[in-house]
Amino acid sequence: MLVDSHCHLNYKGLVERQGDVLDNARAAGVSAFLNISTRQSEWQDIVATAERESDVWASIGIHPHEADQHADLGKGALLEAAEHPRVIAIGETGLDYYYDKSDREVQKALFRTHIEVSRETGLPLIIHTRDADEDTAAILAEEMEKGAFPALIHCFTASSDFGRTVLDLGLTISLSGIVTFKNAAEIQEFAKEIPADRMLVETDSPFLAPVPHRGKTCEPAFVRNTAEFVAELRGTDVQTLAQQTTSNFYSLFSKATP
Repeated sequence: MLVDSHCHLNYKGLVERQGDVLDNARAAGVSAFLNISTRQSEWQDIVATAERESDVWASIGIHPHEADQHADLGKGALLEAAEHPRVIAIGETGLDYYYDKSDREVQKALFRTHIEVSRETGLPLIIHTRDADEDTAAILAEEMEKGAFPALIHCFTASSDFGRTVLDLGLTISLSGIVTFKNAAEIQEFAKEIPADRMLVETDSPFLAPVPHRGKTCEPAFVRNTAEFVAELRGTDVQTLAQQTTSNFYSLFSKATP
């Protein structure tokens, strides 16, 4: 059984047929889903989905694209939302210098706020980073010195050097459908290096459908395609990889129960 460790079930493309999307994934062997928030206005609906579906869990956080609209969000709002029994993670948060949809200093400040909440609650931090390897690594290193916190890099697309840096800091790395793309040779090579107990798989649906579904609306069911591809890369079978990544999920997100 697999876990989709990062999906957006309440996004357009999935929310209109959410019941069918979940049933398709369950039929493909997906046993749990982490439904990710990106702005405060989503929190209520995302938690409601987790309340309604026993195999769906929720995160609460602010994506770096939305940082400018949440510049005054204090950690109190995050701490309060994190108390809900179906909320098992903080994020997604981080830095995105590719689109630069929010001021970089605001992104950094909000990233640090999320880290504080992760440290205080013990809930894992879900990190989005794009074209911001240096600043992301620097902030993580500085914050780890203040006190450890559990965290993962979702949808890994960075350099191998960055990957090794965050592994050295104790983070987990999640692979999305991007690893199956023909132009993802460096990610594919690094995927072979990730310690078996520090790896997750995800879809980031409705985005980034893996081969052979590329170009379609991505669904959590497609996490099986990514898992099969990664298993082949690593010279193992998909059953072994599924068992390991599912175990890793519940070890990292310890507030969740199988």
